[in-house]
Amino acid sequence: MSTKLGIELDRSSPVPLYFQVAEQIAEAIRTGALAPGARLDNEILLADQLGLSRPTIRQAIQYLVDKGLLVRKRGVGTQVVHGQVKRSVELTSLHDDLRRAGQEPTTRVLSLASVPADEEIARVLGVTPGEDVLRLERLRFADAEPLALLHNWLPLGLAPLTADNLAERGLYELLRGAGVQMRVANQRIGARAATAAEARLLGERRGAPLLTMVRTTYDDQGRAVEHGSHVYRATLYTLEVTLIER
Repeated sequence: MSTKLGIELDRSSPVPLYFQVAEQIAEAIRTGALAPGARLDNEILLADQLGLSRPTIRQAIQYLVDKGLLVRKRGVGTQVVHGQVKRSVELTSLHDDLRRAGQEPTTRVLSLASVPADEEIARVLGVTPGEDVLRLERLRFADAEPLALLHNWLPLGLAPLTADNLAERGLYELLRGAGVQMRVANQRIGARAATAAEARLLGERRGAPLLTMVRTTYDDQGRAVEHGSHVYRATLYTLEVTLIER
């Protein structure tokens, strides 16, 4: 039996309709309103219920399949994945993840400035070496405990970013609010020892293990809109992924 969904759409929002649908289904999965194994109505019925085109619904469903939250089964339909993990590696910010996990995220903005792009950053962002880009450095806390040191580089003019709004809201939330439609990211996860400066900011000893994440995010036109290089306290932060047989 299929599960009925109470999805509300804001058609005046710059957030794409497929993404609004996907996020509300994902939230229903996270809260347990959609239990593991629950079956969704087919794309035609969902499109009719929401007044959307079938390709829009298909894009929303595929987005959640790619994230590992839904699975398509021949003869059964689209179902919520069994044994869903608490946290998944997905295209969200740490601010989003902490808020969804019920932890209170706070941010200290250490620097926010236009700087000339070095060769590596220029190559990643697709700008000319020496061209100005926006560089952010932030210290992220979870329930008042330092958790991560975040460095980001962005092309100029994407969004009106200030120290005040970055202290209150996540970077991805601000970019989406400015109409930036982030679609895909390349991400590399590793580990290394903390430097003296990192240890001081994160409340760790020098040489303590840190998780590292380097990510470049692209919009729906394939343009690089953000590059991040972050470190996390390994004692407080873990990454989990859902693996699905293809």
